[in-house]
Amino acid sequence: MKKVKKATKVEIEAIKATLMERYSEAVTELDYRNAYELVIAVALSAQCTDKRVNLITPALFEKYPDPATLAVADVDDVKEIIHSCSFFNNKAVNIVKMAQRVMEVYGGEIPMNEKDLVTLAGVGQKTAHVVMIEYTGANLMAVDTHVFRVAHRLGLSDDETALKTEETLVKKFKTDLHALHQGMVLFGRYICTAKNPKCDTECFLKAYCKSTEGFKAR
Repeated sequence: MKKVKKATKVEIEAIKATLMERYSEAVTELDYRNAYELVIAVALSAQCTDKRVNLITPALFEKYPDPATLAVADVDDVKEIIHSCSFFNNKAVNIVKMAQRVMEVYGGEIPMNEKDLVTLAGVGQKTAHVVMIEYTGANLMAVDTHVFRVAHRLGLSDDETALKTEETLVKKFKTDLHALHQGMVLFGRYICTAKNPKCDTECFLKAYCKSTEGFKAR
């Protein structure tokens, strides 16, 4: 893959300011009412759309409204409820194990720091960061497929992995990372899409786009 042209410091600041202006109040599109529901929704959203997750979780949360009830759930019943979600078998096992650990180790309360969150089944660094960004406004970055795509098209990163891209974005943006994460997700989801991006009709960052330098969406 040909290296993309890198954004200059001036361009980085302009991109940041524009995203902040547009998305300073942006929040996740996942539906949740508390930390328990949020961590499950985020875990289910891996390789699954937020729209699909929002269709699944009402029934799940009605039957299992807290960690205590989910910890003793029949995994097959959980699988049936979330079966329309991608990788539902593994996700069902993980969220039950997650609830069990929350009960056994954290007294039924979802921990809200990365070190403890990543000890929960099905919760990796990205999921932990998304949860903390949304629930506490933590100054963290999380890189999903949308953020990865946007970062590369704008010349903010030429890293090959999401983790390296995250590290690069943290170094370049430094502050307001929670808002920038949410903004980049929404920008990538609705404007800078993988296929048929709205370059000529809706893109307000077109002046900074480097995708013509060889970046191919993947």
